[in-house]
Amino acid sequence: MSTTAISFRLPKAASQGFQNASAYDTHRPSYPQEAVTSLLSALGLLGKQNTKILEIAAGTGKFTELLANREEGFNVIAVEPHRDMRGQLAGKGLKGVDVRDGHAGRLAVEDEEWADGYIAAQSFHWFANEETLKEAHRVLKKGRGLGAIWNIEDYNKPREWKATTTWEEKLNSWIYSISSDGQPRFRDGQWRGALEDQQLFALPLSEETVKWTVWLSEGALWSRINTLSQVAILEGSDREAAVRVFKEALQSPDVERNEKGEIALHGVTYFVWTKKLDS
Repeated sequence: MSTTAISFRLPKAASQGFQNASAYDTHRPSYPQEAVTSLLSALGLLGKQNTKILEIAAGTGKFTELLANREEGFNVIAVEPHRDMRGQLAGKGLKGVDVRDGHAGRLAVEDEEWADGYIAAQSFHWFANEETLKEAHRVLKKGRGLGAIWNIEDYNKPREWKATTTWEEKLNSWIYSISSDGQPRFRDGQWRGALEDQQLFALPLSEETVKWTVWLSEGALWSRINTLSQVAILEGSDREAAVRVFKEALQSPDVERNEKGEIALHGVTYFVWTKKLDS
């Protein structure tokens, strides 16, 4: 199968929204060990020594770090198209990780059936399409798995999911109101259609959810919200309005604070997986 590159341009929402890669790396969360272990098990990678994993759109390496630090000694190719995020990841010098420029339609992996597993963390919604699935099918070994995983805070959830609190629901409604750049996000659910309308990977999809609560200071919470690309690019009066919405939401009676004044933020780690079908 040919690996000729398809036309690709990083969306403005991503190129600008993730420009501050250091802030993203600092304020985005890692993934619960329970979720990581479960996903690796589902993909047949748990406990398998020196297996090959392709991580696409690896960002600053929030998930890559967890792979590199495991005892299996995974051989990881981490592909990331955003220059600043790729530089942040490469600068970590993670053991067993080869950081490469590339994108989902052109994976910078010439060898067919190279990978024992394909993982997209916090990213699959950006490139869920036929070209991506064809390229994933090309590089995966026969019968091996594709997995996608996301950390989803209540303020960034799909509309149909129920928020834990009214203040998180208020922020969720606001985030929907400013998401007018036309780019697909996890909460929109378009990524699922791409996986369900194809014949390269097994259906139905398998899925799992791990709930969590984290305590953050007000400043840390605001910084975390600003790792969302559509929030990060706000300027002038739009940014001032965003701060007002945030402050007003935190006046809700169901905001829970601990003895340090930190706020309880709720969310889930959600992941899906499937297996490559023979051509």
